[in-house]
Amino acid sequence: MTTIAVIPGDGIGPEVIGPALDVLDALGLGVRTDVLDHVNAETYLRTGTALTGADLDRIRSSEAALLGAVGDPRLSDTAYVRGVLTTLRLELDLYVNYRPARLWHDRLSPLRDPARRAIDCVIVRENTEGLYSGIGGGTRTGTPHEIAIDVDLSTRQGVARVLEFAFSVARRSVCLVDKANAVRNGGQLWQRCWSEAVARHPDVEASHLYVDTAALRLATDPTAFDVIVTNNSYGDILSDLTAALAGGLGVAASANLNPVTGRALFEPVHGSAPDIAGTGVANPFGAILSVALLVEHLGRTEEADAVRRAVAAAVAAGRVTPDLGGTLSTKEVGTVVLTELRRP
Repeated sequence: MTTIAVIPGDGIGPEVIGPALDVLDALGLGVRTDVLDHVNAETYLRTGTALTGADLDRIRSSEAALLGAVGDPRLSDTAYVRGVLTTLRLELDLYVNYRPARLWHDRLSPLRDPARRAIDCVIVRENTEGLYSGIGGGTRTGTPHEIAIDVDLSTRQGVARVLEFAFSVARRSVCLVDKANAVRNGGQLWQRCWSEAVARHPDVEASHLYVDTAALRLATDPTAFDVIVTNNSYGDILSDLTAALAGGLGVAASANLNPVTGRALFEPVHGSAPDIAGTGVANPFGAILSVALLVEHLGRTEEADAVRRAVAAAVAAGRVTPDLGGTLSTKEVGTVVLTELRRP
């Protein structure tokens, strides 16, 4: 039996994971869930440990993992969030962050020109290196002469493998986004690996943009993009922009992948949203669409497409949460998706 590790997490995480698991169960795939509901901020505040070795063993023994959200306003630093997310990405070597962005309905787009609204692209983000590697330090802290250093780490192996993945999922084109004109050492490494990858894939259209130009073009005509591949920090930023162009963070799903080992962690892009936690209005689409990515990862493409059609039908009917202009609660939207799934 296929086992999926589930970490509901904090804030709205448990609220959106509930409907997502209902959808997974409704697909009838015979999946068993191993719920790690103790991995949360409450446990961290009590013990100082975000993720234990035993927790990692349970996740490693599963075919994939599903995460709700982590984060708590009582914690002023990032140690807890990094202790969960960064630990999982590094320990499982989930070197690809895969974030698709698709406009589910024309009314959700912030763009004025209807011809340029239909975003349908993927951000492929290097997920284990870059500025988020945690390498750096500081001195003279708290003084007028304070110095802080964060290292933007790039390795040939890390860059080459994420570029190769980007080409493997392209339908028509891949665009490399960097800032090689200003960040010269890492930029030159990315450029060399890019030239080699382009040569290996002559049938895929390849282009290159600096990150500021890419942001401008995304905001004016996102339909021009298929796959954007970039480093950790740029990918984090650009994928929030593509989410906004597709209707907001509430509909944004993501996958953290190791295409070689098959290990994978799926999660909605939104955070724990403590300002709306407990109000019952959190949008479950991001979590439900993350389940679609998970199911697709398990080789069940037909079922994944059925989930996406159900979400599209709910959006088209306006049966959505307030962030998308509706009046339904989190649970009610989950019920709508289940009803659409069961239609012949």
